[in-house]
Amino acid sequence: MDTTNSSGSTRRLAVLAAVCVAALALPLSFSAGAVATPAIGRDLGGGPAAMSWITNAFMLAFGSLLMAAGTLADRFGRKRLFMYGVAAFALSSLALGFAPSIVVVDLLRAAQGVAAAAALAGGTAALAQEFDGHARTRAFSVLGTTFGIGLAFGPVLAGWLIAQFGWRAIFATGALAGVLSFIFGVPQMRESRDPNARRLDWAGAATFTAALACFTWGVIEAPSRNWTSLPVVALLTACVAFAIAFVVIETHTERPMLDLSLFRYPRFIGVQVLPIATCYCYIVLLVLLPLRFIGIDGFDEIHAGWLMLALSSPMLVVPFVAATLTRWMSAGAISGLGLVIAAAGLHALGSALRIGTGSSAIVPMLVIGVGAGLPWGLMDGLSVSVVPKSRAGMATGIFSTTRVAGEGVALAVVSALLAALAQGNLHAAAPAAAPAALAEAAARLATGDLAHAAARLPEVAQATLQASYHAAFGRLIDGLTVITLLAALAAFAFLSRVRAQDEPVVAKSDDAHAARSLSTVCVDGLVDRR
Repeated sequence: MDTTNSSGSTRRLAVLAAVCVAALALPLSFSAGAVATPAIGRDLGGGPAAMSWITNAFMLAFGSLLMAAGTLADRFGRKRLFMYGVAAFALSSLALGFAPSIVVVDLLRAAQGVAAAAALAGGTAALAQEFDGHARTRAFSVLGTTFGIGLAFGPVLAGWLIAQFGWRAIFATGALAGVLSFIFGVPQMRESRDPNARRLDWAGAATFTAALACFTWGVIEAPSRNWTSLPVVALLTACVAFAIAFVVIETHTERPMLDLSLFRYPRFIGVQVLPIATCYCYIVLLVLLPLRFIGIDGFDEIHAGWLMLALSSPMLVVPFVAATLTRWMSAGAISGLGLVIAAAGLHALGSALRIGTGSSAIVPMLVIGVGAGLPWGLMDGLSVSVVPKSRAGMATGIFSTTRVAGEGVALAVVSALLAALAQGNLHAAAPAAAPAALAEAAARLATGDLAHAAARLPEVAQATLQASYHAAFGRLIDGLTVITLLAALAAFAFLSRVRAQDEPVVAKSDDAHAARSLSTVCVDGLVDRR
């Protein structure tokens, strides 16, 4: 008996290790891709829109397909989907190292996002089958910590790899993680399915993905083409049409992908504010700051990576502190307090970056990381605390989708806003310049491409271009501060008396789905699994 138990424990640990190794590649792919963007642009060229898709293609594919991948894992096998996802992620990562053009990079990044959704959905659903009770909680805590490590040290690792071997080397980490997970973990996994799994809501998944894609595409194209141009208007109109179709489909489907009726609970709406807030006070900075430090301020990749550690490293510790604080305070109040702290950090960051870069930004970035970390580890518990227990699985699914898909939307919106603000400043500096040249130069600046911005406006001194960008970035930070403060007020208003639920009680048929959904919110960093 002891031998059997020991063998089973060893096998479960191997499965956990396989999922964690595969999961480590996801935050590395996100944060390292942002650090590598200027180097990719210098090597392969490409316009501002193509540069933006390096990050947005991954996030769009990942966020829009995560729920669909979970359904496929339940129907066709968790091990099978995990195996296919890991293999596809490794192959696409390997192919990225040989990409001949920026268009190929963008397409392969989208493929990475599809594979990441399959790997994470299949892997976490498999973990839910391997572990029970407190062991399951500990397993997902390890998984969350793995995401935190990848998020914290991804920029440093990317900077070192780029400095030593070039940008193509950073994608080798994803291929290596996939190979290790596939060889040592997959053979230890047991196949499992949900005999009562629902069919995939193809119409809902297709319209949801199409709405997100059209919106992201339109917003990315707007800085270069103009918001009133026919392609941009057509894309945004299509987004609205697909969104309406999605709502109609989901409200008339017997088993929808996302049960929109949950939004009749005001507190559930309040919970959705938290991931949106962290998108705008934290996630967008993981992309924008490396572009600024490297492309505009002239830091090399490894120094920019070390600077980014100030922003991301609190995610390794603060969510655990937040979990401890719930003994004395409500999770909603802690989350609101964290957003106030993050807003203070944003205000300080704006002031620091107006007078310089480098060391002056470290303390504000630490403050932002601490503030964002407080709601970060409590949001998933809150998402199930504000709805009936029988609907916890669907609640976490909606929350996960809001969080991951919202990040891609936030990146597109904030990048477009930065370009618009920079364009206004450039127009004041060069009023005689052609509008098309101003628009492209501003879009280039927003992606950290100072050299090509200068080439588009040769009559404008480089110092003036930098000053225009810095002023636009400062106003953007002010806007992010206001958004974060408004979100903090919403958290206090809707959630101040709500306590996070440690172990949501769900129907047995929803158990694996809930565990999978709870884990998907880890993609951007550490999520507490107390």
